[in-house]
Amino acid sequence: MTGERPVAVVAGGSTGIGAAVCRRLDAEGHRVVVVGSTSVDEGTAVADGLDEGEFLRADLGDPGAPADIVAHVEAVHGRLDTVVYAAGRTARIPHPDIHAVTDDVWEPILRLNLLGPWHMIQAAEPLLRKSGNGNVVVVGALAGVDVGGSSIPYAVSKAAVHHMCKLLGGALGPEIRVNAVAPGFIETRWTADWNDFREQISQAAPLRRTGTPEEVAELVVGLVRATYVTGQVVVADGGLSLLP
Repeated sequence: MTGERPVAVVAGGSTGIGAAVCRRLDAEGHRVVVVGSTSVDEGTAVADGLDEGEFLRADLGDPGAPADIVAHVEAVHGRLDTVVYAAGRTARIPHPDIHAVTDDVWEPILRLNLLGPWHMIQAAEPLLRKSGNGNVVVVGALAGVDVGGSSIPYAVSKAAVHHMCKLLGGALGPEIRVNAVAPGFIETRWTADWNDFREQISQAAPLRRTGTPEEVAELVVGLVRATYVTGQVVVADGGLSLLP
């Protein structure tokens, strides 16, 4: 069933930033396919609150899952215009504690934060190219821009995905644009008990507060609209990275 409305897939759309992106894309006129793995009830609720929204359960750490998602979208909707990858994983490990960072910590973080968007973009590329105005926005992190973050593996995975977006921005034009956003501390379920970080940032950042998922979603939608922007990493951190 092919329609005139643009179609967006939001990977990791069940909660937090991803859920906010789903709602904003819906308000912009997209038909949104919400993809999640563990937060099924939340993802279904997000989709049910959208106009023609749909929830798909998929393990984004599985290299084969993106191809199945795209095949479903093509069969049901007949097109794909936008992919937002907002899924992610972290571990809170102090950076000096390098012996706590085993391969068992590295592997799932890299699988979901770096290989996940890579496989998603690979699978979506043919349909996005047919759109003629394909968009990819990956949710990275301030930890991938500056020295910081919840752990070294998390920060490295985000730095790598930022660079991947720059390379793909150069490789996939002119039909597909690829950008990333790099949020600082955002109030989500992930960060609900990070009281030490919250206090530090609220005191140090020029805007004197943490951010919200809705504020990041506005930036994501802005990049979807920004037809002369590709291969960029846009920071949203309340000015924290301005500090010496």
